[in-house]
Amino acid sequence: MILDIDNILVSSDILTEYFACDLAKCKGRCCIEGDAGAPVTLDEIAEIEDNLDKVWPHLSASAQSVIDQQGVAYNDPEGELVTSIVNGKDCVFTCYDDIKIGDNSDKSENSDNSEYSEYSEDSDSSDKTVKNCCLCAYERLFRQGKTGWCKPMSCALYPIRVKTLSNNITAINYHRWEICRDAVEKGRREGIKVYQFLREPLIRRFGKEWYDQLEIAAAEMQKMQ
Repeated sequence: MILDIDNILVSSDILTEYFACDLAKCKGRCCIEGDAGAPVTLDEIAEIEDNLDKVWPHLSASAQSVIDQQGVAYNDPEGELVTSIVNGKDCVFTCYDDIKIGDNSDKSENSDNSEYSEYSEDSDSSDKTVKNCCLCAYERLFRQGKTGWCKPMSCALYPIRVKTLSNNITAINYHRWEICRDAVEKGRREGIKVYQFLREPLIRRFGKEWYDQLEIAAAEMQKMQ
């Protein structure tokens, strides 16, 4: 079912399906899986380039080499601008570290409702530490207060994908990916729907009034079940 929420077409499974990132299980594999980088806008490319000096020391030598050769983004086979990747899959802005469950000391007041907010670095509690986890270098610096820009909106909104249709109408869909099966299980276990998990980035992208209408639509759908 497709809903029209203030001229934004919304796939109903965004309101009905469960999802909550489980970084302890997937270790951020969405940053290093797939065959293309994350979709970005020209404005986001400008932000990436403006903050590149800050993030540069945290990138791998291979990632630095790719950026030197082709820049921070490229056009994928469909003509969409995406972040550059290493070895045909890894986002160039991926970094790795051990992170700890249950400590919000590294959480920004502007942070999204994402799994990353449940973790901090340099844990001394081995039974609660996720080893060698994939992290976004930009988001990591943002949450440490070292930069004012976090990450591309396409990353913040995942597993929602935003598409502009030929009639210039915006549509949003729930993208299913096998590596996120643990997120589906966690969302079901904790009773968190896709739109609830992504509340903050959805508000940042479409506005609070729009999100309020989305919640009303979700409540009406719930009544019909």
